[in-house]
Amino acid sequence: MKDLKFVVTDFETTGHASKGNDRIIQASFVVIKNKQITGQYTSFFNPEVPIPAFIEELTGISDERVKDAPLFYEAAKEILPLLDGAVFVAHNVAFDLQFLQSELERAGYRTFSGAAIDTVELARIVWPTSDSFKLGELTGNLGLQHDRPHQADSDAYVTAEMLLLMIEKLEGLPMVTLEQMARLAVRLKSDIYLLIKAIIQEKQSNIEQLPEQVEVYRGLAMRKKNIVGRVIEKTPPVYPETDEEKAALIAAIPHFELRQSQADMMDLIHNSMQTSKHLAVEAGTGTGKSLGYLLPAVYQSKQEKEPVIVSTYTVILQQQLLQKEIRQLQQICPFPVTAAVLKGRNHYIDLYKFSQSLKATSDNYDFTLAKMQILTWLLETETGDVDEINLSSGGELFWNDIRQDNDYMNKGRKAWLDKDFYLHAKKQAKEADIVITNHSLLVADLLAKSSFFPACRHIIVDEAHHFERAARDRLGLFIDQMTCKQLFGKMGTYEQKELFYHMEKLVSKYGKKDKEDGRLAVNRKLQELQFESDEWFKVLQVYFEKHTKKRTGNWHRRQLRLTDEARSLPYWEHIEYGAERIDALIGELIHWMKQRLDQLSEFREQMTASEQVKMDSFKDVISEWEELQHTLLRLIFRPEEEEVIWMEGDSRSFANTFVIKSHPMEAAKMIQEALLRQKHVVFTSATLAVNGSFHFFTEETGLSSFEHEEAILPSPFDFKQNCRMIIPNDVPEVKSVHQEEYIESLANHLTAVAEAAKGRMLVLFTSFDMMKRTYDLMKDSGLLDDYILLAQGITTGSRSRLTRNFQRFDKAILFGTNSFWEGIDIPGEDLSCLVIVRLPFSPPDEPFAQAKSEQLARAGKNAFSSYSLPQAVLRFRQGFGRLIRSSTDRGIIIVFDRRIQTNQYGKTFLQSIPAISIEEASLGEVVSVIEKWL
Repeated sequence: MKDLKFVVTDFETTGHASKGNDRIIQASFVVIKNKQITGQYTSFFNPEVPIPAFIEELTGISDERVKDAPLFYEAAKEILPLLDGAVFVAHNVAFDLQFLQSELERAGYRTFSGAAIDTVELARIVWPTSDSFKLGELTGNLGLQHDRPHQADSDAYVTAEMLLLMIEKLEGLPMVTLEQMARLAVRLKSDIYLLIKAIIQEKQSNIEQLPEQVEVYRGLAMRKKNIVGRVIEKTPPVYPETDEEKAALIAAIPHFELRQSQADMMDLIHNSMQTSKHLAVEAGTGTGKSLGYLLPAVYQSKQEKEPVIVSTYTVILQQQLLQKEIRQLQQICPFPVTAAVLKGRNHYIDLYKFSQSLKATSDNYDFTLAKMQILTWLLETETGDVDEINLSSGGELFWNDIRQDNDYMNKGRKAWLDKDFYLHAKKQAKEADIVITNHSLLVADLLAKSSFFPACRHIIVDEAHHFERAARDRLGLFIDQMTCKQLFGKMGTYEQKELFYHMEKLVSKYGKKDKEDGRLAVNRKLQELQFESDEWFKVLQVYFEKHTKKRTGNWHRRQLRLTDEARSLPYWEHIEYGAERIDALIGELIHWMKQRLDQLSEFREQMTASEQVKMDSFKDVISEWEELQHTLLRLIFRPEEEEVIWMEGDSRSFANTFVIKSHPMEAAKMIQEALLRQKHVVFTSATLAVNGSFHFFTEETGLSSFEHEEAILPSPFDFKQNCRMIIPNDVPEVKSVHQEEYIESLANHLTAVAEAAKGRMLVLFTSFDMMKRTYDLMKDSGLLDDYILLAQGITTGSRSRLTRNFQRFDKAILFGTNSFWEGIDIPGEDLSCLVIVRLPFSPPDEPFAQAKSEQLARAGKNAFSSYSLPQAVLRFRQGFGRLIRSSTDRGIIIVFDRRIQTNQYGKTFLQSIPAISIEEASLGEVVSVIEKWL
């Protein structure tokens, strides 16, 4: 390490085209020697081209500022000595290095020929659980001072500080991990292997002392696992019955007060658990719902000496419960509280598979990077849960190769049993007072022959408005092209050297010598299957596009319900012919695969561990192919009554998005039989009731057939004082004008509203197409150039990343559909204006909604009032709940859909939200109200 000199660099430029007309306008070089920052050189440069307005806005560097600055070639004689013998380092090094080389070429100097390290690539390896690898977010998480982002001197210096921290982290890794990384690092894009080798050489002169929490097992260094045992009190703690007793407990959390609605919720749930009578409780925003159910749950757990299960819909809430509310619970309870998260098997790493993967010598870049990330992560993770680690999309493909997938034990895996993360999670769950899981896994467990959850009597279902949908999802089936490709790819042809090739090698080694033509015949069948599958999806695309072109607007995302009528349309018979051929081929191949498996089974004990893994993988593939065959027959030839089957896909990317799906029409019977008859259940959410009634929810879940309690706990926030609704009266009705005219009017109104509210605005749509066209119009108008416009599915980033970016900028507008109606939490002044463009009814031709309406009509019920309206109201309430997130929040909600005032059913929407001031107004009046109110 002493011999390595690093020059950490950052350039500000006029654009991205280093080979074109773009130039460097500011450069900074920070020198690091012997792990110390020893100097910094910074200069502005005259680029001899105008600086674009957006670059000036981003960097603060203007034409005026650089007009008297030197040209790059004039400063090159000062820069080149800095680079001599150095490792060139930058955040996104390819960008900076490209500009350096171009400028040196133009100046007539030799280009830089030394090593280069990318701190983005290195950060992925060193901090694999980071949410983002952008410089600002990394340095913020590390607590580094970074006052002037997008100024080269500030960016370069903070990158240098970050590099030193990364070197320090690498130096702390066990030698075995570093040696594995060194073998992998030669396949990275930058020269990180030089740094790792230097650290290894330095460490070799010292005797290694592993940290107490780290162990090395079979050549793999990882964090030790500890089961936190349940503490069983001699006398079970007594539930705090009075509000004073609860308040005394809550006082342990700084700046936290017990709310009356929260105390009421605790008592309702405690009484429900004591009597085993099911409960549905709606807890409004600000109630403190999570602690409201966790406190009585942990007392019940202590009393009965068994876990209480909490099921949520989203991974985000699972993590929040563990990291925030469980910690609060541990703070306030006068006894130890243990909690565990339990997820589906494929969330957990298979250590044997990963250890085997490290022996591979032909990885692509994404697999190499993922392996290095996982080597670091194994030293930190206590769960082995993939949700902790930030893998690239290519890294996620690698995860599919090393995740847990079955219980079948071979020689190799048996050796890893004591280290297994999935088994560890199950053991921890048995010892926990509270077990946190998700709806999908809970439903899967209810349907499984044997439960993998610990024995328990009480289940709390949070985000319960999603539970019936999650149950239908789990009961449903699907076929898509990517899954088929991956499944057939696992087997592969003989030439592709996948499972088929390896099984043939095993047969040659252990089984009877097969005739060459037998193998060739199977190989032809596999080739034929891959060909038939590809052809079938082409036919599906033709059918799908031909029969979904009648939609209005530029709507790329399409759906087609497979009714009897749809199955009589042109090209359907070709779909059936193709499915028959695929079914026949899969049948023949499964028959052959089972013969091969039987042939080799008697030799299993003689096989090596890696050969046994191949056998197990082969067995798994047989199960997967049988499942595919069953799904194909059900969806194409044998649809069941009370089941809806549909196709959906995006015409811009058919292969990646097309899927055939089925859902049962309802999940109520399953929920009744598997859950409500077997367990005591508390359902809770911020939105369960429609106009004060639980009727819709209890019918959907089957709860109406059981004796149960219902309660609505209103939000403690003063909505009347802090929130008001405006309905613009000068926007045309959407169906009264051409869509282009409506979107133009909407964009004009939103632009004026955004300027009045100074951004801080969330705009919720029900149609992606309408959102995109509105976003494009507003962005292209030039009227909002000072604003940051962020849009789901258009601006890159996940929902949480878009939300974080929205909060980072003062003048920001966030556009969202579907998932943005709920689950995002933006408290304070960051969000002051919520816009709902259309009331969130499901489109009438949306397959499930259409089928549900027909089912209700057959039963003599009004489909609109008994299904479409309550669904839309619950969604509307979720959207409304985004605005006021704390007692001090103030905001305005604008609803552009005048049906909320003009139609009779509009009252149901308004009566389902807290009482607030509602007024109709023209655009000018809306702007005036916003400016005065905010």
